[in-house]
Amino acid sequence: MTVTSINPTATLQLALDANPSPTFEQGGVSMTSSSVSATPHSRDLLAGAARELLAAGVAQESESRYAHAHLAALRAAAAVLAARARPRSRRGSRVRSAWVLLADIAPEFSEWAAFFAAGASKRAAAEAGLRGVVTAREADDLVREAEQFLSLVARQLGAIHQPLLSDATVQIPSPPTRGSAKGPDFDA
Repeated sequence: MTVTSINPTATLQLALDANPSPTFEQGGVSMTSSSVSATPHSRDLLAGAARELLAAGVAQESESRYAHAHLAALRAAAAVLAARARPRSRRGSRVRSAWVLLADIAPEFSEWAAFFAAGASKRAAAEAGLRGVVTAREADDLVREAEQFLSLVARQLGAIHQPLLSDATVQIPSPPTRGSAKGPDFDA
């Protein structure tokens, strides 16, 4: 089994050669200066999401990969909230989850919000150290979904986002070789 190491600097590319808008990079996310909706706080949150996603990509245990991927998505959601939400009076307000707020403030992300909200209890169990609550498949799927969500959020906020995790980081067992005890002999 071969696992390729992740190099965050190499995976990020400033792909706006055709766009004359100046760009700057912050923690794994490049922003265009014309990004009106991106605030400094939302850029920080996107950078934190990218760091969590990278941590998910190198984590060995399923629970750790799942938790980091879910936190990456949560930080990406928080970036949208930081860019779009406006403070309201605290009178009569109740505490609502970031996923509920995201669906209210950015309805185009409501399906994503429902998807990630459904995984919050698994993330909590994984963070609590419970083993066996997440399969390797569930963790790998969530890492891919979190990366796609981060990409969509970054694009909406005017950020340039290249995928941080390549397909080469997915661990795929090599097929059995001819004559090995693991597989059939195809010459027979």
